[in-house]
Amino acid sequence: MPPPIERVLSDWIASGARGIGQILIAEREGEFTLCHRDDEGRDGLAARNSPNDAVEIAKFDEEGNYRPLKTAPNLRRGWCLELPDISALREALDFFYPGRLAALLAWERNRLHPTPLRETLRRQTGMYRVAAHVTDGEADALVSRFCRSQGGAPGCLRTILWARDETKARPSTRLPLDKFIAPGDQTGRGEQVIPLLCQEACNLLVAEAQRVVKAE
Repeated sequence: MPPPIERVLSDWIASGARGIGQILIAEREGEFTLCHRDDEGRDGLAARNSPNDAVEIAKFDEEGNYRPLKTAPNLRRGWCLELPDISALREALDFFYPGRLAALLAWERNRLHPTPLRETLRRQTGMYRVAAHVTDGEADALVSRFCRSQGGAPGCLRTILWARDETKARPSTRLPLDKFIAPGDQTGRGEQVIPLLCQEACNLLVAEAQRVVKAE
């Protein structure tokens, strides 16, 4: 019997999910081909055949800049990845989007427990402790800029499941409602996809909150 994550992944693909994030997933007789969704139907893609190749593909954007946030909408194009089975697919997707399949499995089992932004900020120590002093207005603007699916800086394709605080208020009123509703296609294409879920503000967002406070 395949591991639970692979079973969940297979179920989503069997139900019609065409991809995850910016990645198109094509299945044929138990084998899988991945490419950038913007490269669908394009010839001349650089073919790779190991899940480990996903590490290098995901490392830099089109301009050669390092991608610290792997769910940012800046995955480079021009490649295809041919994989022999669901196990290799899971491994590759874990390199492209670290931890997101595990979050999906927990969500499917009702075991994914989002952490409010204020709680995440309050538990910071050292140089990041001051991040807890970000105001609600500053947090609203920061989350809107940093986490926006399209046109953000850097932007992120995860669906936000966490609230601003214990009142369950949205962390940003400037983002569209579908940014907070799973499952959904955060690329704006409106296709059936495997969702990228965000259960807690990431360390990069915390670092941005610290910079906002220190800039006051």
